[in-house]
Amino acid sequence: MAELICIVCPKGCHLQVDEENNYKVTGNNCGRGIVYGKQELINPVRTITSTCRIKEANLPRIPVKTNETIPKGKMDEIMHEINQVELTAPIHIGDIIIPNILDTGVDIVACKNMEKVN
Repeated sequence: MAELICIVCPKGCHLQVDEENNYKVTGNNCGRGIVYGKQELINPVRTITSTCRIKEANLPRIPVKTNETIPKGKMDEIMHEINQVELTAPIHIGDIIIPNILDTGVDIVACKNMEKVN
């Protein structure tokens, strides 16, 4: 039996997931805890939020994120790729910074407008 703390909402339910009983989840206060508990043991995924360097903007870094969840096991590789990027302003919210990162089908997108400054 695996024990997890659910991260779907601020309640932080203490889940028990019975791997030998079709991943039956107990300890949850809502249905989202059931989905999270099963997924965390079968195929854990995460959303990455980070920053990239940017030139010719009013700040030195721009926030970026994955537009979908990615396999948890690819987080280090994806962060390595994000850390290699240096952008040049202007960049706008939703601009694709890295398409289909590591063949996951997930894009890295900008989360802030950054206009060019002289």
